Order: sequence, then C-alpha cells, then structure tokens
Amino acid sequence: MHQPQSIDAVQQVLGAQGYVCGRALATVVFLALKLGRPLFLEGEAGVGKTEIAKALAGGLGRRLIRLQCYEGLDASSAVYEWNFPAQMVAIRTAEASGGADRNSLQTELFSDEYLIERPLLQAMRPDENGAPILLIDELDRTDEPFEAFLLEALSDFQVTIPELGTVKAPEPPIVIVTSNRTREVHDALKRRCLYHWVDYPDFEREIEILHARAPEAADALSREVVAFVQRLRTEDLFKKPGVAETIDWAKCLLALDVINLSPEVIGDTLGAILKYQDDIQKLQGSEAKRILDQAKATLEPA
Repeated sequence: MHQPQSIDAVQQVLGAQGYVCGRALATVVFLALKLGRPLFLEGEAGVGKTEIAKALAGGLGRRLIRLQCYEGLDASSAVYEWNFPAQMVAIRTAEASGGADRNSLQTELFSDEYLIERPLLQAMRPDENGAPILLIDELDRTDEPFEAFLLEALSDFQVTIPELGTVKAPEPPIVIVTSNRTREVHDALKRRCLYHWVDYPDFEREIEILHARAPEAADALSREVVAFVQRLRTEDLFKKPGVAETIDWAKCLLALDVINLSPEVIGDTLGAILKYQDDIQKLQGSEAKRILDQAKATLEPA
C-alpha cells in the first residue's frame, strides 16, 4: 500500500488496524512519513507508543522490525553477529579434510552464509513491499554510547561490517523510536527526529479505543471501566494504569461475565490494572468503593 497522502488518511489507516488516533498524533505521523524523518514518541508505559508502529506496519503492508532496547545493548547486538559455532564446525571440517587453504577458508567464513543479521542491518536490506518499519523500542533503557551510535546510523542509514564492507539502505526505513522517559534521551538524537508526547487519552477517546479493541464489551460496562481507570490515574500510585491496562481489564471482566463494576469485582481483578503490590494495597477495603463512587458520579447526567 502507498503511504497516506493526508492526515485524515493516516487516521483511517491506523483506525483500520484498531488504533484510534487523535489529530495531533496523526499529523506528526504524516509528517514523519512525508519528510522521511524518524519519529520520536515519548510517554508513560502503556499509552500505545509501540502499538503505533504495529498498526502502521499492518496498515501499510510493511515488515515490522523491532529492536527492543535494554541496559548494556551495544552496536554488535543491534547490527550483526557472526555465527561462531557454525564457523568452528566449518574450520574443523576443513582441517579434517585438509583441502582448504587459509585465504579461501577465511573468505568463506566471513560471508553472508555465517552472518546473523540483527534489527538495524535487517532494516537496511531491500524489501519488495517497500521500506520496512524499524521500531526502536524503549530507547531510554540503553546508555549514551549506544545513543551516539544510533544517531550516526540514523543519519546515514548505513552500517559498516569490517569483513564485508558498508551496507547502505536502498530506501531508508520508516523509523519509530519510543521512550518511557525513565531517563532523558540526548538532545542530539531528539533533534534528528520529529517529536510527540503520547499522553493518556481523555474519556471519550479512551472509550473509542476500548470499543475498537474490545468491541464485545457493553457500552455501560465500558464507560464504567474507563471512568474508574481515569479516576484511578488521579490517585498517588507508583505506576498509573495505561490504556493497555484498561483494555486488559475490560477483557478480564468480560471473561468473568461481569455486567457492572462493584467493589468486590474490582478487588478480585486489581492485578489486571495495577502491577505493584503497594498500589494494590492502597485500593483494599473502602478505597475501591470511594473511587468507584466518584467514577460513577462523573457518568451521571448533569
């Protein structure tokens, strides 16, 4: 599929994949596609940053290549590695046969046959469906040396393998970088990208999202779930629930054939929306009822 030619078209492409997208986010996605710039998405965990890349890949019919970041990630793990066990087998086979000379063996060992391509190198290979979508997920988990390497790679869209030479992308991949902001990412990398803060959605937007992702949920239950979660986000919690938790909770309630929220049901299913015991303990007893009553009050007609 060709790239969308308008902001409305971006919303339609994402919407067809079940991703409800506001105008501001659709605009920055459109500009990233139009200008060929990486898109840097920052926000709390669970607000849908990673899902944008998945929805865009599905909507455009492009391959999604994901580089999951973690502490200690280095260039070799992100670009390529040599298949050392296979190389050792080839060396021993050559020694046993006594037929291979050193130069030809070295050429054979450092060929594409023994190359393990990691996400960055995969994203620079040609693809019949068009440039792939490269998702660099949770960049804030890595350290500054990897950021510096990534900045260079995103500037030229090429990497060098000493044994094989330089690999340059025939068409730059569509790059989406996400961060949960556990630390600040360097300004130099942010300047290379178009930036957007992905916030928690408002009530009506979250209802839209829930209808798209859990369409079997009745409207009354969906409204109670969203109202409760949105009220919960105003509490002093270690980790506020994201949209992903809203969707998970609704699906859990459906599996239990719940029609309306009650303090008892909330107490039994808190593990679907809260992931820390300290937060769960805060909602024991009358606290769940208090928040539920406040949530239901917001749903009553004025």
